Amino acid sequence: MRMDYTQLFIKFVLGVVTLIFQINVFGKSNIAPTTALDQLQNYVLGGIIGGVIYNANVSVLQFLLVLIVWTLVVFILKFAREHSNFVRTIIDGKPIQIIKNGKVLVKNCLTVGISANELMFKLRSQGIYSVDKVKNCIFEKNGQLTVIKKDEKNLHFPLINDGQVNEDALEFLNKDEAWLKRKIKAAGYQDFSDIFLADIEDGEVSFTDYKQK
Repeated sequence: MRMDYTQLFIKFVLGVVTLIFQINVFGKSNIAPTTALDQLQNYVLGGIIGGVIYNANVSVLQFLLVLIVWTLVVFILKFAREHSNFVRTIIDGKPIQIIKNGKVLVKNCLTVGISANELMFKLRSQGIYSVDKVKNCIFEKNGQLTVIKKDEKNLHFPLINDGQVNEDALEFLNKDEAWLKRKIKAAGYQDFSDIFLADIEDGEVSFTDYKQK
């Protein structure tokens, strides 16, 4: 079948416009992906554009509909992820501690699928040649390691992200939501949903609300 270069050009333009639209509307995190959803967004959109654009049996209208459907799917997933810890955990997973006070947590390593060889390679790439020197090692959601040596300050995660409580961080600090709720009230806020980011440093909790710029 003879290639219709007019349709090819229109499809290419639509694909580029959709990509630009998703980057500007949904955020630029998919330029340097840090979550599974960012990776998925890139892979699927790349497959749609690269796989369909040269298919003469797929009309411009059909191609446009596919792009619209995928954009809506991405929007729904991102919205649900930002407003629900449950959905966020399903899509992105959560950071998992794999070394604690110089001891490898083998069960956690097997859970995230990291072998002993891969673990030591990642540690060596950060200039660490013995797990005995590691106080905390966290396997992040993007597959990277966050390592805190024994002579460094301990690692804490934000207590609230995007209005959602980080239960793992509270557990790490031996605190609960009731404690965090009291901190929020004392700072003049009504609910977790008012907080964009909450962090803790030397026992002091700092809040960034959605009104701050």
